[in-house]
Amino acid sequence: MNFHNILIKWYLQNKRDLPWRKTTNPYHIWLSEIMLQQTRVAQGMPYFFSFTEEFPTVKNLADASEEKILKLWQGLGYYSRARNLHKTAQFIANDLNGVFPDSYKELLKLKGVGEYTAAAIASFSYNEAVPVVDGNVFRVLSRYFDIETDIAMPTAKKEFTALAKELMPADNPAIFNQAIMEFGALQCVPKNPDCAICVFNESCAGLHKKKVSQLPVKSKKVKITNRYFNYLVLEDALGNTFIQKRTSKGIWHNLYEFPLLETDSIVDFDFVFQNSQLFFPDYTINSIEKYSDAVAHKLSHQHLAIQFWKIKINNVLKDGIDQEKLKTFPFPIVIYNFIENMQVNS
Repeated sequence: MNFHNILIKWYLQNKRDLPWRKTTNPYHIWLSEIMLQQTRVAQGMPYFFSFTEEFPTVKNLADASEEKILKLWQGLGYYSRARNLHKTAQFIANDLNGVFPDSYKELLKLKGVGEYTAAAIASFSYNEAVPVVDGNVFRVLSRYFDIETDIAMPTAKKEFTALAKELMPADNPAIFNQAIMEFGALQCVPKNPDCAICVFNESCAGLHKKKVSQLPVKSKKVKITNRYFNYLVLEDALGNTFIQKRTSKGIWHNLYEFPLLETDSIVDFDFVFQNSQLFFPDYTINSIEKYSDAVAHKLSHQHLAIQFWKIKINNVLKDGIDQEKLKTFPFPIVIYNFIENMQVNS
């Protein structure tokens, strides 16, 4: 039995019951693929249901405000995905009359849609014979065929795509793509796969050469930047606070936050006391206290140490927001969790 027959047989017996596998609707498949970039299925599933319920069509998504979309996306991270999702929905609704492109080549032109996502939509919605190549596929193929190509190299994608295309049955590319990704997600996992029960354990070159733990080869290391955020949580005479939108490019673009004092290291009360008056020259500061120790928040390329400081003022804020309204804005999840905790303890 050849590779794709064994793989597809395994898939039909072991696949997870996922909602986007029960449809060829390109809108739903596109939504799921964007959500599952950098995100585990278990985490992404509730968001998929929320979005398809709130925005049943691409036109509904296009007509929504960015703020509403960011609020619904809150906690999923990598917020540029949500902003691109909105822009692409508007393009499809307004420029393409609500009709998704129906080929890999045309799908690639959509904002936020790369080779992998375009291949997934093209094969799952339109059964186009184009292979998907993600981390799972790199791993399965490099182990099975003992391929030592560094997958961080630009040429690796082309090599693995050509191999996947060769293995793919022309009459059913969709199920092959689903199967190889699922096999990597459930069986040929990154660490300590159970090769004893693997359907390929008799033919896997990586297993026979005892190289499973060494494959795939990936050299590039992600450079981590450490940043130190001090959020100044104002409380005025009415108990209201103040927030602002992050308009600069970078993390959390267009999400809301408290006034931010970014420093080179973790700072103490004296430093915040000295600098907070410069931040708020129009108000009289009554007291300053730290809510808790620094909160560690890890992003893909940045590690944040976040401190929240309660700053009471005697005046009334010009643009003060009460506690209930505060929760309706889209925040980075670390700030939203702080707000929830702050209100429970107040």
